[in-house]
Amino acid sequence: MHPIIFFSKMDFSQSNLFGYIEDLQELTIIERPVRRSLKTPEEIERLTVDEELSDIERAVYLLSSGQDIQGTSVVANLPVLMRQNPAETLRRVLPKIREVLHVAGVEMQLTAAVSFLTVLQEESVSIHTYSHSFLHIILQHLEHRDAGVSNAWLETLLAVIEALPKETIRHEILNPLVSKAQLSQTLQSRLVSCKIMGKLANKFEAHIIKREVLPLVKSLCQDVEYEVRTCMCRQLEHIAQGIGTELTKTVVLPELVELARDEGSSVRLAAFETLVNLLDMFDADDRSQTVLPLVKSFCEKSFKADESILVSLSFHLGKLCNGLYGIFTPEQHLRFLEFYKKLSTLGLQQENGHNDNQLQLQTLEQEKKYISVRKNCAYNFPAMIVFVDPKNFHLELYSIFFCLCHDPEVPVRYTMAINFYEVAKLLNSGVYTIHKELVTLLQDESLEVLDALVGHLPEILELMTNGGENSGSESKLLSIPDLIPALTTAEQRAATSLKWRTHEKLLQKYACLPHIISSDQIYYRFLHRMLTIVLTNNVLPVQKAAARTLCVYLRYNRKQEQRHEVIQKLIEQLGQGKSYWNRLRFLDTCEFIMELFSKSFFCKYFFLPVLELTHDPVANVRMKLCYLLPKVKSTLKIPTDKHLLQQLELCIRKLLCQEKDKDVLTIVKRTVLELDRMEISVDAFQKRFYENDLLDQEKEKEQLLLEMEQLEKEKQQNEGRSTNVNDKMFEKKRRDSKTSSVLAKSITLSVPGSSSGTSAGKDDKKSKLVRSQSFSTQALHPKYSNIDKCPNKSSATGYTSSVSGMGKSCMLSFSDDSFRTHSTGNSGNAAFPSSSSRNLFNSADQKNNGNKESQSRKMSM
Repeated sequence: MHPIIFFSKMDFSQSNLFGYIEDLQELTIIERPVRRSLKTPEEIERLTVDEELSDIERAVYLLSSGQDIQGTSVVANLPVLMRQNPAETLRRVLPKIREVLHVAGVEMQLTAAVSFLTVLQEESVSIHTYSHSFLHIILQHLEHRDAGVSNAWLETLLAVIEALPKETIRHEILNPLVSKAQLSQTLQSRLVSCKIMGKLANKFEAHIIKREVLPLVKSLCQDVEYEVRTCMCRQLEHIAQGIGTELTKTVVLPELVELARDEGSSVRLAAFETLVNLLDMFDADDRSQTVLPLVKSFCEKSFKADESILVSLSFHLGKLCNGLYGIFTPEQHLRFLEFYKKLSTLGLQQENGHNDNQLQLQTLEQEKKYISVRKNCAYNFPAMIVFVDPKNFHLELYSIFFCLCHDPEVPVRYTMAINFYEVAKLLNSGVYTIHKELVTLLQDESLEVLDALVGHLPEILELMTNGGENSGSESKLLSIPDLIPALTTAEQRAATSLKWRTHEKLLQKYACLPHIISSDQIYYRFLHRMLTIVLTNNVLPVQKAAARTLCVYLRYNRKQEQRHEVIQKLIEQLGQGKSYWNRLRFLDTCEFIMELFSKSFFCKYFFLPVLELTHDPVANVRMKLCYLLPKVKSTLKIPTDKHLLQQLELCIRKLLCQEKDKDVLTIVKRTVLELDRMEISVDAFQKRFYENDLLDQEKEKEQLLLEMEQLEKEKQQNEGRSTNVNDKMFEKKRRDSKTSSVLAKSITLSVPGSSSGTSAGKDDKKSKLVRSQSFSTQALHPKYSNIDKCPNKSSATGYTSSVSGMGKSCMLSFSDDSFRTHSTGNSGNAAFPSSSSRNLFNSADQKNNGNKESQSRKMSM
């Protein structure tokens, strides 16, 4: 049945049938070489080596009678042999390698160059032994006919020169170099000589370089081959650093001037780049009389006759302008600035809306060149801000900044995104002028641009919001319009892409937002989004980044209702979620909470939900919980959290008794041993835990201050409402008093009622304070009695200074309200018509009676 179904879907025409046959024939042709490439028994016999041979003997045997691939393997293993038995390797293996390299192929040559360099770097033998054994082999193969092999041996030699003593370099390298650099030698030999001379310039004194090296340098600068002149020109920078300023001025500078007028474009390019790199070694006269005219001629010819230098000129323009800044006239300053502006828009439409007449229909190579030029202009933009002075940025460079940030090519915008932080730092108080471009780059269609910008996003946003001298916390967002939509759009675009690393990086950087925007904006625009990512995203690093950022948002949230709502969602949707993956993420989130919040906060909200996961049906969740238990135990304080410690011990006993999974049980036993070794901190400070306890107390103070600040705001709002009501009542009474004297009497009788109304309003405020569960438990708890005592202690001056203003008034108002509550609670039921409020205040009275010393201090305050 199956063949009938298969062929019923095929076309049995003659052409198709022959097509299938041809395909089958091609498959058979492909398979034949595979069968022929299998080793014959004779070949296998030749490749077989006696297993009883030592490593040295096996290496000698393979180099003598083995195939090329076996010899290459021995050469690659040379550093290992040198570490194990250097004497025998030098005596028996290295001579065989020298023999084989004369006829070896490219692969073995490249492997030998790398192995010789590795032996030098690992210092398996002394430098004297190395130069005696290896240096001659390296020098012999410098002029290999293959350019790649020759360069590999040259790189090894240049690294060896750094370690060799001067006498060895002089006899083995410098003296033969005189004959190797002659015009009669091959092109490869002269190129190698140029690079070696650049390396030797830093190894000898200036007079030796002047006597023995500089004549060769001049000769090679006048070589008939442009490749040699180019190579020697690029080494003049190293030679100038070796001979000093005076010889550079008299010997190197004239050679550079002559090479800058060379007929070869590559030679002129090398001369220009060397001039720019040596600017610091020239005095003002040399710069103004020699360097500046050369640079001006380069700039003039770059658009007309010598476009080959255009890319390099755009790359070095920032360094060039700042290096020659002191000798520029105002006219020359303006000319170089206009030249930079022209390069920044090269290949784009001009401001008039049409193409430049000089730029004809561009080829693909020209387009690539122009893109590179604009990218280099973006790279040099911070240097050009320094060149024109940041005060003149808006007038001189803002239009170019706008064009580069909106460039049609991604590499240009990517470079601008990388440099955006540098630009913002340079502008300082004028950073507000580029906020539109920040929004533009955040909404860029390329994720590469977004990834480049996100690297310094916290620093950029901080400069944007605090850069202005008069910008306060209230006007943070006014300086960056459309910031929040741009940030949300960027996150959504990263989330929908496949580049999860960019998304992870973005979420990590968004943890800075509490310092940038308000708590409510974070809550409504970002916090729930982070929770959604933790619940729905499939990439673990992204989920962890979102969870940590969510915890940061929760830490700086100022409203208790919002904090309790988020905590409840974390426990219900993650800790008690149906998916085991969500429960694992809950444990990750708890780890971040222990890192960011105080110990008391974790114990209050998350300790018991974490312990509930010991009964989780999935072994991976229980296993992860076991790894987390030591950190969980470290959050406890004795004797305050003694009941939580008992719960922890009970859960561990159940795991030891009831756990059936072998892997989990193994980790439980290991965790039990670790928990036994742990010491639990107590409420009082200990020397061993001093730093951790101090940090934890700072976190508690910060949380307490946030809660008190929010309560103070609510109190002020309630007082404002009550005063408005009293004012309206008084105005109404004043109007009624004019009508009749009878109403005036009634007004006098109603005045005590108004006072009782205000007392009832005060009672409402008191009940709100008592209803704030976290505030009452933390402010009245014995653990926080030291915070109330801080104003009376000289050691707590730092805290009292930080609580000045709103903090002090907040603490005073709370203490006053608590005493009013106590006194009115004893006076009778008139102030408390409801029994529930009476019970609440009676419980508060019991807490206050429990600590009379703290009450006396509050009374004195």
